[in-house]
Amino acid sequence: MRDATFTTPDLTTFTGLDDLGLQTVGQCVKPDKAVLACRVVAEDRWCRRCGCEGRVRDSTVRELAHAPLGWRPTTLRVRLRRYRCTGCGHVWRQDLSCAAAPRCKLTKTALAWALEGLVVAHLSMARIADALGVAWGTANTAVLAEGRRVLISDDTRFEGVHVIGVDEHVWRHTRKGDKYVTVIIDLTGVRDGTGTARLLDMIDGRSKAVFKTWLNQRDQAWREGIEAIAMDGFTGFKTAAAEEVPQAVAVMDPFHVVHLAADALDECRRRTQRDIFGRRGRTGDPLYRARRSLHTGAELLNDKQKARLQDLFADERHTAVEITWSVYQRTITAYRAPDRTAGKTTMTTLIDTIGAGVPAGLPEVARLGRTLRKRADDILAFFDRPGTSNGPTEAINGRLEHLRGIALGFRNLTHYIARSLLEAGGFKRHLHP
Repeated sequence: MRDATFTTPDLTTFTGLDDLGLQTVGQCVKPDKAVLACRVVAEDRWCRRCGCEGRVRDSTVRELAHAPLGWRPTTLRVRLRRYRCTGCGHVWRQDLSCAAAPRCKLTKTALAWALEGLVVAHLSMARIADALGVAWGTANTAVLAEGRRVLISDDTRFEGVHVIGVDEHVWRHTRKGDKYVTVIIDLTGVRDGTGTARLLDMIDGRSKAVFKTWLNQRDQAWREGIEAIAMDGFTGFKTAAAEEVPQAVAVMDPFHVVHLAADALDECRRRTQRDIFGRRGRTGDPLYRARRSLHTGAELLNDKQKARLQDLFADERHTAVEITWSVYQRTITAYRAPDRTAGKTTMTTLIDTIGAGVPAGLPEVARLGRTLRKRADDILAFFDRPGTSNGPTEAINGRLEHLRGIALGFRNLTHYIARSLLEAGGFKRHLHP
């Protein structure tokens, strides 16, 4: 051959069977699939009981799904010799454990390909099963079992965790059964600037007891190493953390604090609308027309929005909305301050102002003030702990929403938890360290 970079074609090497201890001896390629005849390289002819040499008795064929070549399902037909011991009469067959686990219908290469397709390429399990040429249940059982082995059952994923986030989301939209799961996120890498957030665990239900039980299941040394917990306004998470990890600082996430202020603004706008017109807002009503402008940060308002709000606040009947809007804007200003010390000062002043008491006619601001004063320590803790927030937690929840879309929903919670841990539990780092 003229070009020294080329060598004689080797189907065994091309299909990656060297690492599986197999050798290709034949092929049958069809438009819809490929079948490779293989044999085990190792002889394995010595008796495992007495050590005597075995004599070939007969052979059997085992079929294994292999990683697809060009998206064509590829099947390995492995012929295994069976030996009979010349000493004790024991019968055994050649060992295939290098290629596949016992009773598994997928080779180790196929499992690795399927896991990477599931986690990195975001393929659906149906697409993976199609590519491997096996039933959906076969692919799902094998892939999830491998995922549990290499990631989920590995307790080392809990090591080095010092900052966590806790939140909940709806995993299915049905009338029957518990729809909520609690997610625990490792935020240590975000806090230290050494990596991204990852899903640490997911548990059924949403309550104080659920989170407290999970914390109690961790060993004492792990609990003592937790420095901070980012959470939303749900008091159940707060009290569970206080009882199980009292040394950890609870940090209320900025997103949820701003959301509380935004809810107060919406409630005030709707109440004012009903007081003036006796009905809900309609397209031509000033309050309804300005609903989006009211939620925009003051520094991001365009000229049209500024004019709309100026006209809205010129009406004395909208005074309560204007005051609530100013509280909402001050909340945003505190979190957007370039200096955390200045932001903390702004937030402290706001909590003291509306928490001490507000004039009559502002029930939404009064209720917001009571909430902020009750959780003041948790809210202000954010400014002292950069990188500790539930922002990454919400991002992972978004990724899990995408996962449910790919799978067209889940009916089995066990499968959903396993798939979620593979999707957002740092498995990509395991594949590509």
